[in-house]
Amino acid sequence: MIGLFAVTAQGRRSAGELAAHLGADAAVVEGAVKPALRRMWPRLGAAVFFLSTGATVRLVAPLLTDRHGDPAVVCVDEESGFAVALTGGPAANALAERVAEFLGCRPVVTTAAESVGATVLDELVELLEATVDGELADCAAALLAGEPVRVLNPLRFPLPAMPSNVTVHEESPPSGPQWTVVVDDRLLAVEGKVLRLVPRTLVIGIGSSIGVSAGAVTGLLAELAERAELDLRAVRAFATVDAKSDEPGIVDAVDDHGFWQDSAPDLLHYPAETLAGVDVPTPSEDVLAELGTPSVAEAAALHAAGELACGSPVELVAAKLKGDKATVAAARVRPRGRLVIVDAGPDADDLRVPRAEAELRRAAVVVGLEADLERVRHLLRLGTEVRVSAPGDERQRAAEAVRLAVAGLSVALVGSGALIGPALEQADARIEIAGVPGVSAESAAAAALGAPLGADHAVISLADSATPWPVIEQRVRAVAEADVVVCLRDNADWRLGAALDLLRLHRPPRTPVGVVGPGTGTGTGVDVAMITGFDPAAVPASATVVVGSSRTRAVGGRMVTLPASAH
Repeated sequence: MIGLFAVTAQGRRSAGELAAHLGADAAVVEGAVKPALRRMWPRLGAAVFFLSTGATVRLVAPLLTDRHGDPAVVCVDEESGFAVALTGGPAANALAERVAEFLGCRPVVTTAAESVGATVLDELVELLEATVDGELADCAAALLAGEPVRVLNPLRFPLPAMPSNVTVHEESPPSGPQWTVVVDDRLLAVEGKVLRLVPRTLVIGIGSSIGVSAGAVTGLLAELAERAELDLRAVRAFATVDAKSDEPGIVDAVDDHGFWQDSAPDLLHYPAETLAGVDVPTPSEDVLAELGTPSVAEAAALHAAGELACGSPVELVAAKLKGDKATVAAARVRPRGRLVIVDAGPDADDLRVPRAEAELRRAAVVVGLEADLERVRHLLRLGTEVRVSAPGDERQRAAEAVRLAVAGLSVALVGSGALIGPALEQADARIEIAGVPGVSAESAAAAALGAPLGADHAVISLADSATPWPVIEQRVRAVAEADVVVCLRDNADWRLGAALDLLRLHRPPRTPVGVVGPGTGTGTGVDVAMITGFDPAAVPASATVVVGSSRTRAVGGRMVTLPASAH
C-alpha cells in the first residue's frame, strides 16, 4: 500500500491527483498525519509526504527499524518542485522518479551510491560482470543530468529499463558530442566520448608444440585479437587439451594475461577423445595423429564455451590462427533474452522478498495481471514497459513473456510460482529463465493464525477456472479422510461451503477454522471460529481459509496443531 499524506489544500489536491495516477494501491490518508501514520505504518509499502523534509523526517524517524523492511519514503515540497527519496533505497529512488515524472518536478536521489553516479550504468557493469574502459563517473553524471546518452548493444545483451534520455542501438549511431556506451566484446571504432563495458564472453582455445614460449603464445593472441577485432579483456577462460595443460609456455601466457585483468581466467583442459567429438571448420590429420583429436584450439574453445554457456548459444568467432609452435582460436558465448517469474507474495509489501524487488528493477518489460502489477509499480525503474494481461489463461500470459524474452529483452512475469510451469513448457534454449520465490498466502496466513501448519498439511485451490469441481471434490475428500490441515484458497462462490461440508464429515465439531484476509502479515484481519456453524458466505473470495485437523486447537484466538505424539 502507498499512503499519501498532506496538510495543506494544495498538497491534498496534488496528493489526490497522484493517488489516481499510482493506482488502486495508493490512497490519500485523511485526518491528522501523525496518528494516522503510526496506525498505518506496519501496512505501508511506501509513503509520499507533501511536507517539508524536516517535518517528514521528524514524523518517520521514530518509526524506522530496518532499512530492508521499512517503507520507501518520498517527500514532495509545497511547490511540487522536487520529489526527494528519503528512505527505502532503490524502491524509494524508483518511486521518487515516478512521482517526479507525473508531477513534472525533479527527482532528488539522496543515497550515497546514487548521488555519485551509481546509475543504470553501474547496474549494467554488475549484471554483465564487465570490465570498464572510460570515465564511468562522467558518463553517469551526464545521464543523471538528463543529457542524451546512446547505448550501442550489437550483441543484444538483455538490458534493464533505460531513462528517457538514453537510446539503444544495435548498429553504430552517427557520431556526435553525446556519450556513447558500447556494450561489446569487440573493439568497435566509435567517435566522440565513449564508455566501453566489456563483458566476459570469449573463450580462447590454445594448442602448441612442445617447448613453445609464453611470448609466442602471447604474440599470437594479440594477432588473433587484431584480426578479429576482439577485445582480450572479454576473455572468460582459456582452454586446451589435457596433454598441453602443463605446457610452461601456455601456463605462463595465461598467467601473464591475468596481470592486466582483474583476475586471471581459468585454463580449462579436456581429454583428447572429448575434443575429437567437437565439430570444427578446420580439422587437421597431423594433430589427430599426434594427439588423438583433429583439433585442439577450435575444439577446446567451442567445448569450453559450451560448458560455460549454461544453455546460451555458442559460436566460433575466430578460426584457428597458426604461429610459431602455437595455434589459437576464439569462441563466444552469445547473450540471450532473460525471463524471470517473480512471485510478489501476499498483498503485504513487507512480506515481499528483496530479490523480487531487485529483479523488477532489472527488467525492461514487466508482464502480469493488473492487480499484481499495481502492487509493484512503485518499485519499477523509470522507463520500464508494463504489459497488462487480461485475467484468464496462465499459458497465454506466459507465452507473451516468453515471446518478449526471445526477442532479447529482460522480462519479469509477475504472478505466482504456478506460472513457472507454463513458461518452461513454452521456453527453449533461446532464453534464460529463472524464478523468484515468494512468501505464499498459506505461509502468511499460518503466521497470522499462530501455528496451524505444525504437522502435515495440504493446499487446495477452489477456483472454478482452474479445476472442475469433481476433481476438487475428490481432493477434498482425500484430505478429509487423511486428517491433515487443509488451506483453501480462491474461494469461488458455493465451492467453499461444499468443501467445508465434506470436511465436517471427518472433523470434530470444535475443529478450528481460521480466516485470514488479503495483505495480512501482522495478525490483523484474522478470525478463528469452529467448523460447526461456520458461515462461508461471510468469507471474502480473496481470503485464505485454514481448516484444522483433529489435532488442531484454538488457543487465545489463534490456532495450533499438535504433533501426533502430543495428541
